[in-house]
Amino acid sequence: MKICIDVSPAVHGRAGIGRYVLELVTALIGQDTTLEYTIFYNRAHEAQIPVSWQHLERIAFPLRDKPWRLQVLLAHLAKLSQDRLFPNVGLFHATDNLLPCLKKTHSVLTVYDLAFRFYPETFTTLNRWFQLLTMGTFLYRAHAVIAISQNTKRDVAQLYGVDESKITVVYGGVNSRFQPASISEIEHVRTRYHLPERYILFVGSIEPRKNLKALLAAFSAIKQQREAIDSIKLVIAGKRGWLYADFFQQLRTSGLENEIILPGFIADEDLPALYSAADVFVFPSWYEGFGLPVLEAMACGTPVVCSNVSSLPEVAGEAALMVAPNDVRGFCEAITRTLTDAVLRQELIGRGFRQAARFTWEKTAQQTLAVYEQVTARKGQKR
Repeated sequence: MKICIDVSPAVHGRAGIGRYVLELVTALIGQDTTLEYTIFYNRAHEAQIPVSWQHLERIAFPLRDKPWRLQVLLAHLAKLSQDRLFPNVGLFHATDNLLPCLKKTHSVLTVYDLAFRFYPETFTTLNRWFQLLTMGTFLYRAHAVIAISQNTKRDVAQLYGVDESKITVVYGGVNSRFQPASISEIEHVRTRYHLPERYILFVGSIEPRKNLKALLAAFSAIKQQREAIDSIKLVIAGKRGWLYADFFQQLRTSGLENEIILPGFIADEDLPALYSAADVFVFPSWYEGFGLPVLEAMACGTPVVCSNVSSLPEVAGEAALMVAPNDVRGFCEAITRTLTDAVLRQELIGRGFRQAARFTWEKTAQQTLAVYEQVTARKGQKR
C-alpha cells in the first residue's frame, strides 16, 4: 500500500512541527516494511528535501500556504473530493494541521496541540480563525487521530467530543545525536554563535506562548540577587515567530540587553553542543503539545527547569524542576538552585539521561505504523 505523508512542515523548516515530521518520516522509511511512501508538500519551489528522502516519490504543489489552505477549506465546505490530487494513495497522513477533503482515501491526522483554544491571544487572527473553522471538521473526517501527548488527547476528546478510541497517543523521540558534546564541539559552537562561558538557555520560537517575558523577569531577578552569579548570561536561541513585539519592548526596557544573547536560528548539527554548554535549560511555556527541547537538553546532560502545565509534566517526568508559568519568583529560585546546588545538578542530570532514553523515533515510527495498519484494516468505516 502507498502511504502519502504531508512533509510540508519539514521541507519548509517550521520549527517544532518541522522537526517532528522530519524525524518521523526518516524513522518510518528506515523500518523494514512492504509499504511504499510518497511525500507531499506545497510551495514546491521553496522546499528543501533531505538527502535521505531523494528516492521517495513526490507530489508537489506550487501553491503557497494561504491559497492551499483556502482550497482545502472550500473543498470541505462544498464537500468536493480532493482524492484526485493524490492518485494511487491508500492512506494520507496529515501532519500540517491541514486535512484535504478525502472521500475514498484513508486518512490519519496528527494533532500537536489546541493552544489556539486555550491561548487565542498568542496567535495571529487569521491563523486562529482558520483553526477554529477547520479543526472540528478535520477531526471528524479523519479515520484516526494521532495526539503527541496524553494532554493533547484529553484536550481533543473534551473540546471536540472525539471518541477516545479514535485517538492514539504517539510521543516524539530524541535523535541519538543528542548526547553530551565534546570540548572541541562546544568550542566550535561557542565561537560560531558568540556564546559566553556560562549561560542559561532557552530554545524555541520567539512568540507569546513560550512565555519569554517571564523568563526575562526571572533572569532580571537572578542578576539582582545579593549572591548573583555575575558571569551568567541568558541565551534565547530561535527564530522570531509571531507577535513578538512585546518581548523585544520588554528587553529594551530591562537594562539587560548586554546580558542576553539572541543568536537566532541554530543549525540542527549545532544543537547538541549548544545544549551541552549550557548551565541550565529553561522552558517556561504556557502550553506545549509535547516539548521536545526539554528531552533534547536532558539527553545532552543539561539540567532542566520547565513549566508544570499541559504536556510538560508527562514529558519531563521527575527529571526536571517544574514551576507554574506565571510564577516568576519560582523560576528565579529554581534556576538559582540548579546553578548553585551541585548535588541537585547531578541528580537532575542523571534523571534526565534516564528520562530522555525512554523516547526514541524508532518507537514513534513503530507506533505510527500500528495506527496505519489499524485504519487500513477497517472496512466500510463511517466518518
